[in-house]
Amino acid sequence: MGRKCTISFIFFMLISFSAQAKTIPAIPKESPNKTETIMIVVEKEHAEAVSRKITQSYPNVHIRRTYKKVFSGFTVEGKHKDLTAIQKEPHVLHASPVTAYYADIEESVPFIGGNEVRGKFDSHHKRLTGKGVKVGIIDTGIDYTHPDLFRSYHGGSDLIDGDSDPMETKATDGTETLHGTHVAGIIAANGKLQGVAPEAEIIAYRALGPGGYGTSEQVIAAIEKAIEDKVDVLNLSLGNTVNGPDWPTSLALDRAVEYGIVAVTSSGNSGPGVWTIGSPGTSSKSISVGASTPPQKIPYLKLSGTGKMVPITALAGSKEWDLNQGEEIVFAGIGEEHQYKSDMKGKIVLVERGKITFTEKALFAEKVGAKAIIIYNNMKGNFAGNLEIEVGIPVVSISKEDGSWLKKQLGNGALVRTFYQNESDQLADFSSRGPVTYTWEIKPDVVAPGVAIDSTVPKGYLSLQGTSMSAPHVAGASALLKQAHPDWNPEQIKAALMNSAEPLKDKEGVYYEPTAQGTGRIDLTRALETEALLYPGSLSFGQVPLHGDRIRKKVKLTLDNQSDEKKAYTFKYPPYTKGLQWGIPQKVEVEPKQKKDVFVTLDIYSNGMEAGLHHGWMDVEAGGRIEKLPYLYVVDEPDYPRVMGFEFGFGDTAGTYKYEFYLPGGADEMGIALYDPDTLRFEGFLDWGRNLQRGVVRKTFKKDELKLKEGLYKAVIFARKGNKEDTMETDLILEDSEGKKR
Repeated sequence: MGRKCTISFIFFMLISFSAQAKTIPAIPKESPNKTETIMIVVEKEHAEAVSRKITQSYPNVHIRRTYKKVFSGFTVEGKHKDLTAIQKEPHVLHASPVTAYYADIEESVPFIGGNEVRGKFDSHHKRLTGKGVKVGIIDTGIDYTHPDLFRSYHGGSDLIDGDSDPMETKATDGTETLHGTHVAGIIAANGKLQGVAPEAEIIAYRALGPGGYGTSEQVIAAIEKAIEDKVDVLNLSLGNTVNGPDWPTSLALDRAVEYGIVAVTSSGNSGPGVWTIGSPGTSSKSISVGASTPPQKIPYLKLSGTGKMVPITALAGSKEWDLNQGEEIVFAGIGEEHQYKSDMKGKIVLVERGKITFTEKALFAEKVGAKAIIIYNNMKGNFAGNLEIEVGIPVVSISKEDGSWLKKQLGNGALVRTFYQNESDQLADFSSRGPVTYTWEIKPDVVAPGVAIDSTVPKGYLSLQGTSMSAPHVAGASALLKQAHPDWNPEQIKAALMNSAEPLKDKEGVYYEPTAQGTGRIDLTRALETEALLYPGSLSFGQVPLHGDRIRKKVKLTLDNQSDEKKAYTFKYPPYTKGLQWGIPQKVEVEPKQKKDVFVTLDIYSNGMEAGLHHGWMDVEAGGRIEKLPYLYVVDEPDYPRVMGFEFGFGDTAGTYKYEFYLPGGADEMGIALYDPDTLRFEGFLDWGRNLQRGVVRKTFKKDELKLKEGLYKAVIFARKGNKEDTMETDLILEDSEGKKR
């Protein structure tokens, strides 16, 4: 991300865009002969017919993969004009591009009750260790030769190379990876380290290749293979930035759950803003997991003469921050080599995130003799990152807000000191928040430890952080629940984890919002003791218009008594809110091993209400224990980002570029405006359009058709729907495939 324009400047220029739209040269249309790959979903009963139609009528189109379990459909490759025609064929329900996924890089087992569980037994008097439960891990593969993992490893598949060897990428095969091995260790390490379910059977699916990169095609193929292999639990510590319930990977996970698999996925590391959760964390039926802190000492920086305490987060692979004396701090811009000066020796260097890698910034700082480096975010909030190689100085991150403040304080001779505070059960800033666009579901469902988590990596051990580390805690917990209750379905296991979770409060003692923590941090001991289940574990009442008539919303709840005695469920009214009238069951008794459906109704009279998200907690006494049931309703069109997930790069043929982004609710108008990065002078549009439908917008075009000069641009991607307009900013380079600027 580069320099940001002010809000007023962007607003002025966007108004100008609208006025100039008809005088700007037309944007090149998609090349009809461009080769691309898309995924189509078809009506199940007509899948064979559609396959024959493609084969017979489109000889230049190749069916790359066939999907039968996650949904009925195909990945097809061919020219754009043919694929466009196929999308219009009868029985084709949905089409979307094959998109990219990245591993969400970022001991804690005792904190969620893992050690206490070791003394518990299943119905066959076997200790709860996950024995006999198959856990699939869709990730970068695993190092199955690791001394802590070889006992747990029970085979797998490589969807990158197309074979049965899901070994992590080694340096000789590309950019080496370690993410999947770390995830596997949290779930089922059985050696020096003990995972949550140390005797679970790990089935590895390598769907992310060198550098932790993969596509939706490979991830969905891995889900399909996991269904065929009949795994019990499936972990996906990966994601993208698209907050959409209908994204193919989210739908595929829903299908996996319908096949009886407990699907667990990370929510993402794009927090702390609302709407930052990405697919497949948006999957309705899976368990989406955010990140909380286990017990730990958190370092804070305090500048002399000020009262502000700035929390710092070590980058994965960094040397431990152990500075205790007063230290001078200096600023080195974006952290490029020429910005470091010899007089920075022995000092802490502050740099901004962006342009070059964290490792490069750190190595340049080490080269001039700096004591440590602080990288502040270039977007709102903090971030979690990692170093590709070992660096000899501490490397930490702070939020954009704290970085901007710290930068302003420099130059007055102030020194920075480090103070440590004991903390636990706080939400990690980087943990992505919900809700999900369009369905308005509360996500994540729960949170689990995801900060400074020690686990296995090839040839050793490493502490990493991120929701990627949170999800496998829940996957391991699910494996133990499955061993304890082999007849429970995914919905019951999800309910046990959500119903028993510990709702978290911030440092002021206020509950975090449901869209940040779901029902709270998992408590494995309580989950295993839970017999009075209640699902769904959170209530979404959907959307109502602003200043509308009274509207009644109704949600069905299943009361599931898994005990050998009658259980009573008692619902308590939430605090009074003007405009709301609740209709809730009173005391409901459920017989042993029986279920009963009840309904919670909410009459909403929105006159006088504020537009946006409204949420809270309903207390339910179930089996003698109070459970907090979060709820959410939406008034008017909420403030979700009107545009997200922008990507730009070379096309699949020489001399072309391509882009794509996601419109969660469609757009009345959208555009990709390009500016000179230094003067912020408007240079032209990459694309512009009106009245777009909800979903993916993508296009490929010839670079020679662009009336734009070579070099670096500041791109502002904007979308307007109703009275709200949102923008994204990024740097964009026009150059040929050999890296030469146009």
